[in-house]
Amino acid sequence: MTALAAIEAAPFDADAEAAYMADKVKTEDPREVIRAALARYGDRFALVSSFGAESAVLLHLAAEVSKDIPILFLDTGKLFGETKRYRDTLIASLGLTNVITLTPEASDLAERDPKGILWSQNLNGCCFIRKVVPLEKALEGYDAWASGRKRFQGGLRAALPHFEAGDNRVKVNPLAYWTKDDIAAYMKAHDLPEHPLVAEGFRSIGCMPCTDRVGEGEEDRAGRWRGQAKTECGIHLSFQENAALASYDSSGL
Repeated sequence: MTALAAIEAAPFDADAEAAYMADKVKTEDPREVIRAALARYGDRFALVSSFGAESAVLLHLAAEVSKDIPILFLDTGKLFGETKRYRDTLIASLGLTNVITLTPEASDLAERDPKGILWSQNLNGCCFIRKVVPLEKALEGYDAWASGRKRFQGGLRAALPHFEAGDNRVKVNPLAYWTKDDIAAYMKAHDLPEHPLVAEGFRSIGCMPCTDRVGEGEEDRAGRWRGQAKTECGIHLSFQENAALASYDSSGL
């Protein structure tokens, strides 16, 4: 039995799958990375997008491969109105046909954040119920998912591969090796619309209470959770890691 046949015959093993894809896909072209993931996982492959400052690039690349790839969008209930309008603009301009909006469970909000101010008391807890849990539930239908993380963003992202494993799914990072200049050049070359908040000094855009303008000389993500040790919303950590950070029992969600 070949290695590929062995993988296909066994229960889904994200570590083995990520290693197989890394060995098979020898390119830095994000289109080819997306194309390979789509060919391998079919309708069990999705893309997760914040429709933030740099999201247009990955969405445009994905649309060139297939406009029907499921695009999962987390509407946390705390987003800027500009982000949702930008989402609608990109859906129309790129011809995206399968954007799926995810929202927090009303019961979780009623129990954990009835006043809508959990972000001011427990940042990780807020991200957990508004981002991590909705995405985890949505991803139950997928074996692999892509996002727009890039090495130049630093921190936990500094050594990103194209394919990695997490929560027994393959995580695909088509733009892992692109630079900030690559992103800017692609936006310009394809005349992609800019998120309206970029012109106002926001270079990384998340939820409204936890996003600030970035000053001269600061890194793009410096405005996220400013003054806090937190640097990631949590969707790229394991579910159990997130539950521990949020101080919740994940078995109850």
